[in-house]
Order: sequence, then C-alpha cells, then structure tokens
Amino acid sequence: MPKMRAIQVSRAGGPFELVERDIPEPAAGSARVKIQACGICHSDSIVKDGHFPGLSYPRVPGHEVIGIVDALGSDVSGWAIGDRAGIGWNGGYCGYCDACRRGNFFGCQTATYITGITSDGGYADYTIARSEALAHVPEDLPAADGAPLMCAGVTTYNCLRNSGARPGEVVAVLGLGGLGHLGVQFAAKMGYKTIAIARGRDKEALARKLGALQYIDSKAQDPAAELLKLGGAQVILATVTSGDAMTSVIGGLGINGTLMVIGAAASLEVSPFQLLSGRRSVKGWYSGTSIDSQDTLAFSVLTGVRSMNEILPLERASEGYERMMKGDARFRVVLTTGH
Repeated sequence: MPKMRAIQVSRAGGPFELVERDIPEPAAGSARVKIQACGICHSDSIVKDGHFPGLSYPRVPGHEVIGIVDALGSDVSGWAIGDRAGIGWNGGYCGYCDACRRGNFFGCQTATYITGITSDGGYADYTIARSEALAHVPEDLPAADGAPLMCAGVTTYNCLRNSGARPGEVVAVLGLGGLGHLGVQFAAKMGYKTIAIARGRDKEALARKLGALQYIDSKAQDPAAELLKLGGAQVILATVTSGDAMTSVIGGLGINGTLMVIGAAASLEVSPFQLLSGRRSVKGWYSGTSIDSQDTLAFSVLTGVRSMNEILPLERASEGYERMMKGDARFRVVLTTGH
C-alpha cells in the first residue's frame, strides 16, 4: 500500500515523531488533499500538550493547510481532482446544535471533526477533510504564502470585517507578531485609520511599512492616553497573549468602542466603570468557516496582504514549532512537503 510521511504526537506532552503511514482513503463526503504547505500555529500546542478534552493519540497536528485535491469520496459536490484547496480550523458537523450551524467548532456538542485536533491535520504529505471544510485557493497565491492565512489570516481578517468599524475610523492593532503583522495589513487595506501598538521603537519602521499611520510604543508611552488623543479607538484588535497588555489599552476605546480579543491570554482584568462610562465592550473572536477562509484568501490576493514566513521542510517540524513557541519566528513558520 502506498506510504506517506507524517509528523505525529503519540501522547500528551510527547515529542514530534517522523513516521511512515499508509496514505488514507477519503470516506463519503470527504476529500483527500495532497499537502504542499502547512503553517505552524500556537494552537498546535493543544495537541502537543493535550489541552483539549478527550483527545486521542497518536495525532498529526496542523490546521493551516494548502494543497491539491487528489481523491474524492462519494457524495462530494463542488470539488474536482486537481483543485487547489485550503483547510483551516473546521469541525463539528453534528448537524443539530446551534454551534455547528454558526460554524463554531469549539462550541459543537460532538466536536467530531476538528482538523489537526480530533482528526489528523497538515503535518504530513496527505490529509483527509470533509468537503465542507475546504476553501478554494486562488491560482496566483503560492502555497507557502497562503497557508498561514488559513488560521492567522482568517482570524484577523474575519474579526476586523465583523467588528463594526467603518472606513476612516480609528482601529488599533495591539501586538506585531504572527497575528498582529497581518492585522495591521488588513486594517490598512480595509481603509481604517490604523494604529499599531507594540513594545519598543525598533518596531515602528515595520509597523509603518505594513500600513500603520501611527505607531505607539507601549514601553515609553501610555497607549490608552495616546489613543484618546486621536478621539479614541472604535476597535482595538488584541493579538497579544498578555492580559496586562490588553488591560492597559481598554481606556483608549472611544464611545461604543470594542476590544476584539483574538490573543489567548490567561486572564483579563476589565473595569466595569470603563465599560459603563463609554458603552464600551470586550468581545472574543475565533477564526471562521471555510467560506470565511476563502474570502480571506481572495482579499489577500486582491490587496497584496502577505504573511511574513520562515519556510522549513516537513522533517524540521520540531525545530519550527520550538521557534514559534519561543517567539523567535518572524513571523509565521510554514512547513513544505515538496509536492
């Protein structure tokens, strides 16, 4: 039987292992994708460290996948062998709970098919995905460029376009890492008055290159006070994983402003007075559905938004993961298979 390479985790907290597996066959309603590129995401630690209830092992992580459909199960429509396809966070499909109908895989009552968590993902030569999970990939978008857009990209883009902010309004992006460097680009291309907030003057040149009209050094300035000088932010996109950093900017929201949280901070302190006095709010946002991913890819090609990536071969997944977890990667790490 034909074989493929895969990087698996055999137990919670265990190491990445390069193994040889049989190439899987798609069941009804599913497709097999020959993987060209897969991004490494901080959320892959859910599998690596066992942070999801009921995980079974061994498991292949990876939910930022770009590849080619090379086999189809029965009852699949809208896809053909040879189509370019992307796979991101997707799952659930119990078909009856409200979470599934709204595309919220984390809230699904069955959580039966979350790519890279409850089903094997993209750290491999091939993967299986339900056809509903596939997003069409523009022909002129290289696989390695597109892979991070399937999670980091759709999370920032989809959050901003659903934030309620209108072109010309102040939108601040807190953090200039793997999520933030995309958030600044999307905000600028959407026509917002984009403000980047990060620690240190050394990041200002990059922020402006990405499209920020103004840069706030949170190490030397009070970011909330600086935002209020601009009339207050309609939206602050919080991409960092520090609750303290998020707390420090809430006071910079304008009337009816919203702190949109996409960074997984352990905790966040919010003053009720700050919320009440300005009708401010704090809202969380996860990535989106396959259609949202498709929209993200199309918008990125149209406007020139690109992820800044370090590219490594599949066999160096462990090295890439460690660079990502330590914050050394600039800004996303992408594994390629050579297909």
